[in-house]
Amino acid sequence: MFLRIVRDSFARKPRRKALTAAALTLGMAVATATLSVALNVGDRLAVEFRSLGANLLVTPQADTLPLEIGGVDYRPVDTGAYLPENDLGKLKTIFWRHSIVGFAPFLELPVQARMEGGEAALPPRAALRITLIGTWHGHRVAVPDGSSITTGVEATHPWWHVAGRWFAGGAEECVVGVELARRAGLKPGATLHLSAGQRAAVLQVTGVLSTGGPEDEAVLVPLSVAQKLADRSGQFRRLQVSALTKPEDDFGRRDPETMSPVDYDRWYCTPYISSIARQVQQVLPGTEARVIRRVAEGEGRILTRVSALMWLVTLAALIAAALAVGATSATTILERRVEVGLMKALGASNTMVGAFFLAEQMLLALGGGAAGYLLGLGLARWLGESVFGAPPAGRLILLPVVLALAALVSLAGSLVPLRRAARFDPAPVLRGE
Repeated sequence: MFLRIVRDSFARKPRRKALTAAALTLGMAVATATLSVALNVGDRLAVEFRSLGANLLVTPQADTLPLEIGGVDYRPVDTGAYLPENDLGKLKTIFWRHSIVGFAPFLELPVQARMEGGEAALPPRAALRITLIGTWHGHRVAVPDGSSITTGVEATHPWWHVAGRWFAGGAEECVVGVELARRAGLKPGATLHLSAGQRAAVLQVTGVLSTGGPEDEAVLVPLSVAQKLADRSGQFRRLQVSALTKPEDDFGRRDPETMSPVDYDRWYCTPYISSIARQVQQVLPGTEARVIRRVAEGEGRILTRVSALMWLVTLAALIAAALAVGATSATTILERRVEVGLMKALGASNTMVGAFFLAEQMLLALGGGAAGYLLGLGLARWLGESVFGAPPAGRLILLPVVLALAALVSLAGSLVPLRRAARFDPAPVLRGE
């Protein structure tokens, strides 16, 4: 008799069960989607943040006080310290080598320039004192382990735009800043005669560069050309590095010199911008790697807020699902109080009655959780493509997590109705009171 009541109870009220399953499915779908995005948001935003430019500046440790105006170093080439170009491949040998997206060395020097091929902005042979900036674009760098990396300003300054084309590495070519090109009437195809002391070079203009910075008034050339004019073969003045990092928390901002060995290992093996800077200094002796705080801290704040938003949406979805389950469970138990009274009259204990309803809720939770996981994968794909332009990677590990969350939500939503069912007195219920 008791088993028949249980069997009939499961078979009845399909609408209520469908509402409970639907609430769980929607809640778990949102939770799956937001968890998938939250687990990938760090990597995706870190990649997107590289459009902000380099976040590390490497300079000689024994350098003199820099004379910089608008980010351009105006010190004479015979003053200050320099760094060897051949050591740069070591950057891809640090512990967090895969976090190094790219790097670009820079060497600035003042030169005298005469233009040919302008459009009447200057007399054909008029001399103009300008800043020459040597750097890399699409430069291939050998790594000590036998591999190589192609890097340059396209990695550290991705917002720079060239009308025309960039110079070819090692060629007698250059790009001119947009303001200098406007003032001097230069276009791609013009010729520049540059001189620095007794050294000279003739360069072909291949493009006009627009940066929104001091480079708009300068001429950019391959690093080898600048080294030749500066008589600094194989050397450069400063290095900018773009690295994928984890936002610094209170632990990451601690001074590593005061850490215990265990804490230091944890800090060193976490991709904080400060730990990557320490590793850069270790492979490039005699350098000082400074964090460009304006970029790094901005990345950290945005990433922290976006991650917090994802977790908040997940929590809201779980709370909404629990409330919906609680409402349908309460209604179901009220409608089935006669069955509860009959089971108690036949000798069922409060624990057995609670276990009966809880088992039903767990079955609904597993079904709704599995359906919500599948629906959430599609929702996560849509969110990823809409926000980041790429869907998040599917994580099978989320399936047991979502099923466990569905069970917890179902349990939390059913606790109050189950306690109420346990208090039913069978005699009044069976009399219809």
